[in-house]
Amino acid sequence: MENCLVYITAANANEAVAIGRDLVGRKLAACANVHSPVVSIYRWRGVIQQDNEVVLIAKTRRDLVDDLTVRVTEIHSYDCPCVVAIPIAGGHAPFLEWISAESQS
Repeated sequence: MENCLVYITAANANEAVAIGRDLVGRKLAACANVHSPVVSIYRWRGVIQQDNEVVLIAKTRRDLVDDLTVRVTEIHSYDCPCVVAIPIAGGHAPFLEWISAESQS
Protein backbone atom coordinates (compact mmCIF):
# COMPACT_ATOMS: atom_id res chain seq x y z
CA MET A 1 0.00 0.00 0.00
CA GLU A 2 1.43 3.37 -1.00
CA ASN A 3 1.50 6.02 1.74
CA CYS A 4 1.82 9.80 1.61
CA LEU A 5 2.63 12.77 3.75
CA VAL A 6 0.06 15.51 3.27
CA TYR A 7 1.40 19.01 3.88
CA ILE A 8 -1.28 21.47 5.02
CA THR A 9 -0.92 25.05 6.25
CA ALA A 10 -3.35 26.62 8.71
CA ALA A 11 -3.95 30.09 10.12
CA ASN A 12 -3.11 29.09 13.70
CA ALA A 13 -2.39 26.15 15.99
CA ASN A 14 -6.02 25.77 17.07
CA GLU A 15 -7.14 25.33 13.48
CA ALA A 16 -4.29 22.92 12.68
CA VAL A 17 -5.06 20.79 15.74
CA ALA A 18 -8.79 20.77 14.92
CA ILE A 19 -8.11 19.67 11.35
CA GLY A 20 -5.65 17.01 12.51
CA ARG A 21 -8.08 15.61 15.08
CA ASP A 22 -10.87 15.56 12.50
CA LEU A 23 -8.75 13.69 9.94
CA VAL A 24 -7.50 11.12 12.46
CA GLY A 25 -10.99 10.74 13.93
CA ARG A 26 -12.43 9.96 10.51
CA LYS A 27 -9.51 7.59 9.74
CA LEU A 28 -8.53 9.76 6.78
CA ALA A 29 -5.07 9.95 8.37
CA ALA A 30 -3.18 7.69 10.76
CA CYS A 31 -1.64 10.65 12.56
CA ALA A 32 -1.02 14.36 12.23
CA ASN A 33 1.88 16.53 13.40
CA VAL A 34 1.50 20.25 14.07
CA HIS A 35 4.58 22.44 13.53
CA SER A 36 4.58 26.08 14.57
CA PRO A 37 5.38 28.79 13.71
CA VAL A 38 6.37 29.18 10.10
CA VAL A 39 6.60 32.34 8.04
CA SER A 40 4.87 32.00 4.68
CA ILE A 41 5.58 34.36 1.80
CA TYR A 42 3.23 34.10 -1.17
CA ARG A 43 1.38 36.06 -3.82
CA TRP A 44 -2.39 36.34 -3.29
CA ARG A 45 -4.58 38.26 -5.71
CA GLY A 46 -1.56 40.05 -7.14
CA VAL A 47 -0.06 41.18 -3.84
CA ILE A 48 2.92 39.63 -2.05
CA GLN A 49 1.85 38.57 1.44
CA GLN A 50 3.83 37.48 4.49
CA ASP A 51 2.03 35.72 7.33
CA ASN A 52 2.72 33.50 10.30
CA GLU A 53 1.13 30.10 9.77
CA VAL A 54 1.16 26.62 11.25
CA VAL A 55 2.10 23.49 9.30
CA LEU A 56 0.12 20.27 9.71
CA ILE A 57 1.61 17.08 8.29
CA ALA A 58 -0.81 14.16 8.00
CA LYS A 59 0.29 10.61 7.25
CA THR A 60 -2.17 8.60 5.17
CA ARG A 61 -2.65 6.11 2.35
CA ARG A 62 -2.44 7.39 -1.23
CA ASP A 63 -5.96 6.18 -2.01
CA LEU A 64 -7.37 8.44 0.74
CA VAL A 65 -5.70 11.67 -0.39
CA ASP A 66 -8.67 12.86 -2.47
CA ASP A 67 -11.14 12.29 0.40
CA LEU A 68 -8.73 13.91 2.86
CA THR A 69 -8.36 16.94 0.56
CA VAL A 70 -12.12 17.34 0.25
CA ARG A 71 -12.53 17.18 4.03
CA VAL A 72 -9.78 19.74 4.65
CA THR A 73 -11.35 22.19 2.19
CA GLU A 74 -14.74 21.74 3.91
CA ILE A 75 -13.45 22.70 7.36
CA HIS A 76 -10.51 25.04 6.59
CA SER A 77 -10.78 28.79 7.10
CA TYR A 78 -8.86 29.65 3.90
CA ASP A 79 -10.50 30.13 0.50
CA CYS A 80 -7.68 28.15 -1.12
CA PRO A 81 -5.89 26.03 1.50
CA CYS A 82 -2.54 24.42 0.81
CA VAL A 83 -3.11 20.65 0.75
CA VAL A 84 -0.24 18.85 -1.00
CA ALA A 85 0.44 15.10 -0.99
CA ILE A 86 4.03 13.87 -1.05
CA PRO A 87 4.61 10.15 -1.72
CA ILE A 88 6.65 8.26 0.87
CA ALA A 89 9.38 6.45 -1.08
CA GLY A 90 10.47 4.24 1.80
CA GLY A 91 10.96 3.98 5.53
CA HIS A 92 10.56 1.74 8.54
CA ALA A 93 8.26 -1.03 7.27
CA PRO A 94 6.30 -1.54 10.53
CA PHE A 95 5.56 2.19 10.70
CA LEU A 96 4.43 2.29 7.08
CA GLU A 97 2.19 -0.72 7.73
CA TRP A 98 0.75 1.08 10.76
CA ILE A 99 -0.12 4.09 8.57
CA SER A 100 -1.95 1.80 6.16
CA ALA A 101 -3.81 0.01 8.96
CA GLU A 102 -4.85 3.16 10.83
CA SER A 103 -6.00 5.20 7.84
CA GLN A 104 -9.01 3.49 6.35
CA SER A 105 -12.24 4.74 4.87
